[in-house]
Amino acid sequence: MAAAHLTVREVLYFYSDARNVYERFMAMGSHQEQARNAVALLLWLEPAHHQAIHHLPTLSPAAIGMVTAEANSILDCLRQEGLVLPPIPFISALFQEGGIEVDAAFLAFNQDLVMRGVADILDAVGALIFDDHLYRLLRRYQTGLVGRLLELEASYTCQPVTVPEDCRSMFVTFSKGQPIEREEIFDYFRQ
Repeated sequence: MAAAHLTVREVLYFYSDARNVYERFMAMGSHQEQARNAVALLLWLEPAHHQAIHHLPTLSPAAIGMVTAEANSILDCLRQEGLVLPPIPFISALFQEGGIEVDAAFLAFNQDLVMRGVADILDAVGALIFDDHLYRLLRRYQTGLVGRLLELEASYTCQPVTVPEDCRSMFVTFSKGQPIEREEIFDYFRQ
């Protein structure tokens, strides 16, 4: 059985609510990076249905501002070890309507998972969601005044991001209770 191939247009349609929220954040004066991060966090919190994102455009500007502020304060705190996450009443309430329990303790406990998930979204579908050029093409296509646009008909492929070797790290512990020589460590990994 062949795997289904999505086109760029289909991915843009699927994430159109996320794009609308991003545009609303930007229209309210959010910094571009903060708007992207907030949308990516919301997508990560609800990967299947996007019900919370679907409701965001109906909220007042003040509520939208609070959601943006909460999302960015979460991400700022998660980037730094040992900080206590602030309360997130708006995000918690937004997701609770969809039956998903989200609170600061959950996010703190899953810190690495959250940060990797948000980064993966930004690197994968985020490259399409936040691409102004593709959305201008999509809007032209939706008018029906232009025919097929090759950029929109292209197959969507998610390119994995390779982290440069000098940016990788590993934490290794040895519990023999005594110092270990450098050569012993090298020998262990050479086996």
